[in-house]
Amino acid sequence: MRILQILPELNVGGVETGTVDLAKYFTQQGHYSVVVSHGGSLVEELERSGSKHYVLPVHEKSLWTVLQSIRALRQIIQKEKIDIVHARSRIPAWIAYFACRQTAATLVTTCHGYYSGHWISRVMGWPKLVIVPSEVIGRHMIEQFGVSAKHIRLIPRSVDLEKFNIPREDQPGRSQYIISIVGRLTSLKGHTYFLRAMAKVVRTMPFVRIWIIGDAPPKKEAYKHELELLVQRLGLTDSVEFLGNRKDIPQLLASTNVLVLSTVTQEAFGRVILEAQAAGVPVVATKVGGVVEIIDDEETGLLVLPKDIDAMAQAVIRLLNDKPLAAKLVSQAKKKLEQSFTLERMAGQTLKVYEELLGSLNILVIKLSALGDVILITASLKALREKYPKARIYCLVGQEFKEILQRCPYLDGMILFDAKEKHHGWWKLFRLGRKLRKYRFDIVVDFQNNRKSHWLSFLSFPRESYGYRNSKFGFLVSNPVKNPNHQLPPVEHQFQILQMLGIPYRENCFLELWPSAQDKKHVDGLLDAEWLGNASNIVGINLAASAKWETKNWPLEYVARLCDYLASQNIRVILTGMEKDKEKARKVLHLAKSKPADLTGKTNVLQLASLIQRCRVYVTPDSAPLHLAAAMRTPFVALFGPTTALRHLPPAQHSRVIEKKPSCAPCYSSTCRVKTHVCMKEIMPDEVAENIKALLEP
Repeated sequence: MRILQILPELNVGGVETGTVDLAKYFTQQGHYSVVVSHGGSLVEELERSGSKHYVLPVHEKSLWTVLQSIRALRQIIQKEKIDIVHARSRIPAWIAYFACRQTAATLVTTCHGYYSGHWISRVMGWPKLVIVPSEVIGRHMIEQFGVSAKHIRLIPRSVDLEKFNIPREDQPGRSQYIISIVGRLTSLKGHTYFLRAMAKVVRTMPFVRIWIIGDAPPKKEAYKHELELLVQRLGLTDSVEFLGNRKDIPQLLASTNVLVLSTVTQEAFGRVILEAQAAGVPVVATKVGGVVEIIDDEETGLLVLPKDIDAMAQAVIRLLNDKPLAAKLVSQAKKKLEQSFTLERMAGQTLKVYEELLGSLNILVIKLSALGDVILITASLKALREKYPKARIYCLVGQEFKEILQRCPYLDGMILFDAKEKHHGWWKLFRLGRKLRKYRFDIVVDFQNNRKSHWLSFLSFPRESYGYRNSKFGFLVSNPVKNPNHQLPPVEHQFQILQMLGIPYRENCFLELWPSAQDKKHVDGLLDAEWLGNASNIVGINLAASAKWETKNWPLEYVARLCDYLASQNIRVILTGMEKDKEKARKVLHLAKSKPADLTGKTNVLQLASLIQRCRVYVTPDSAPLHLAAAMRTPFVALFGPTTALRHLPPAQHSRVIEKKPSCAPCYSSTCRVKTHVCMKEIMPDEVAENIKALLEP
């Protein structure tokens, strides 16, 4: 794997040291390691281990600098052909999140802190997988930021045991003891409480030395000055040493008798505890955050409540006076350390997370409407599943069309779009975008290609999005396809998008539908009621297209004449349509001498599909039932007038198209502009009957 870690700086600190240790492990295991930071004292050690380092101002919060860093980091990702980007802090995570867009890299974050609810922190929970060093931080990410538990991976931080395997300088009868505290000089680390506790220790044991290891961050030197004044007021000037940032932490710990962690907030983990335990130093720590997952009180260390200076002082004195207790804590801590907190264990678990990420793929297909168009994407869904058999594929679809895809074997789920209420209006559209982001989609395929769908594609923040370049905000699609200059059938038109994913169009890309056993049982009842249960020679006729497309409808008198002809050939006829088409059915029954079965308004979509499946041939204008017939593999005769078969004919093995082409066609108008409806009236019943006969022949 080619792995890039990104963090603000590489100066001394738990996160920084862990990053360098992990980078060393990656190179030792044959992986390619890159680290991006603003630089620091650990860069030399990092580069000696075989990792590559890039300097970027990823520690700065200014918007302009962040935007520049996004562009620069994306170039690094592409140049180094990075597979995994691992962000370890919030500003670097923002930069990495957007830099990974339009690249093949996948982002993962590690939450090293107990973040506030500020919006800047939210990005830490956006990747598909989020690493947390403790259960406390995991619960915090779930409760505070709404990260799903399924996206969280618990990997405790670790320590390189070999680095801290230094002979201790303890001597029998030693009169001077060293108590150390290690960490940045910030108020969160509780140095003021530590110093007050140490003042009590010094009164009892005056030969104690106190080492404060670490320094104040830039622009926060005032806190260090505050601590220096406190040392003077407490009379600890001769006992306390401020050692600053040090690279020789293992050697300092080898001289330490007790390590104290006095953090007053929810500590994410406490790597320094592991380092002390590895060096054979007993630990006194405050009972906060992830510390309780490292230290078992009275077994592997001593725990005290935050800010309790009396308890802290007593615990330190107890360890200095009770050598057997200190030895027991050190021994038990080392056992736990070797079982749970080794570098090899942590790095191995991290690599497993990377492998899981590289093996996972989340795909969103957008098709909001309409009925026939939703049916038309089923061939594309199958092709996507064949290309990505292990991917999680979802479809964003209008809620009124959910039954079409509810049993689709190629989908892992549906996300419903309510255009009339829940998602009506731009603000609600943005809220839906936020919901989509929680799915962590890598790829979005937009088959709707309108303004709303392009915005939803963009707002889901996928790594890649695919759709047609058009004037409807098509620039929001990261991988746009130019509309072909020639007309294409609808499924082949979809595959122009899929070809960018390496999915070619094939001649056998047929539509599919999945009626239930209950749908089929309902149809059996309808046919039995019309004495058609055992009929094998049934022709279905769809009476009308949707209400707004009256121009697509074949004249009802022609339907009646066709019914009579088919009846004369001992062919049973069923009329299908929606509830709105019942009046049309009554008119046909009035005009016809035969008695076709009127089943208008008696089926839902999948029941109609099951009914069409019982027909030997189905006759329909350009409408959704045409796609139902194609999906159910029923031979059909398609009647085209104001629209053209070149753009709307679904793929089928057995079909006939009748399309008249007067000078005004195709007009794509819902009302006939020349008032003659000539395009449909020129399709005569005799011609339709001949095409039916051809399809009925074996």
